[in-house]
Amino acid sequence: MTDTPGRLLRLLALLQNARPWPGPLLAERLGVSERTVRRDIDRLRDLGYPVLADRGSTGGYRLTAGTAMPPLLLDDDETVAIAVGLRTAATGPVTGITDSSTRALAKLEQVLPARLRPAVRAYQQATLPATGELSTPTAPVAADVLTTLATACRDTERLRFHYAPRTGDPAPRHTEPHRLVGDGRRWYLVAWDLDRDGWRTFRADRITRPLRTGVRVPPRTLPAPDAARYVTESIAGHRARHQATLTLHAPLAAATAALPPGTGELTPLDAGRTLLTTGGDALDWLACRIALIDLDYELHGPPELIALLARMGRRIARGTAPGVRPTAAPPPQDRPARRPPRPPRG
Repeated sequence: MTDTPGRLLRLLALLQNARPWPGPLLAERLGVSERTVRRDIDRLRDLGYPVLADRGSTGGYRLTAGTAMPPLLLDDDETVAIAVGLRTAATGPVTGITDSSTRALAKLEQVLPARLRPAVRAYQQATLPATGELSTPTAPVAADVLTTLATACRDTERLRFHYAPRTGDPAPRHTEPHRLVGDGRRWYLVAWDLDRDGWRTFRADRITRPLRTGVRVPPRTLPAPDAARYVTESIAGHRARHQATLTLHAPLAAATAALPPGTGELTPLDAGRTLLTTGGDALDWLACRIALIDLDYELHGPPELIALLARMGRRIARGTAPGVRPTAAPPPQDRPARRPPRPPRG
């Protein structure tokens, strides 16, 4: 290899792998002598790369932490991942890094290879930061899944995938993706569900086997100012089949600490009370969510939910009160024996 700059870049790419590289192995990979490898190592050190040489049978050359950040060589997937991470950080909730993330993103986009621009552009055009705190546990999503979702959103292309509900096996879905929304911990896909003829919010970490169909369609009008607002309202229950409002007898800070994120939208009423707006598509599930609230509250509606919780409360009281029997028919052994029917007269 006679191209010294190209050889140095290749050498740097090898050293960035987290392992010691013996001199003979580097010489074999680069097609040069061990003496040339030693000279190239010295050149990298002169450029500011901290290359350490470990002695012994398991030793070799490796990059270590230095006093300054040297330039790095990234493969395509790593470059796209960094661009997406910088984009998220520039619009995310972490304070103190917005300006630096924006500057770093601008530098990266300036030298971004043409073949990578479509993937990065798809993320930028198809993703939005969420308008509220929606979740606590981090839900990782495969990079190829997220790229496929973002590209389908950008191109308004119909997408098929399998979606795992909260319980049960994954089922096929046929959708028209609209936007990806991230809250820093989870990604949500807002899409028109062709099988159910309506807008839906899908958690991206539950999506598997996404398949672009090649069918492009005109974008539909979302029933919300933007996708981020739609996701927030969907999670809070504003767009659920059953909606409930409660007055929590606790200040906003105490209510926020007592409720799991995603329970609903909290609005302070005064120094000691907070309004909770929540919802769900299943009434019994919504009743269980409210029953688990460890605060004093007053439920304002809907009436069918109030009636269901009242029945649940009476049933729980009967089941936990010692010596109290339910007011139901006595068990079969306590009933008087029935007389056998008389034989017919001859």
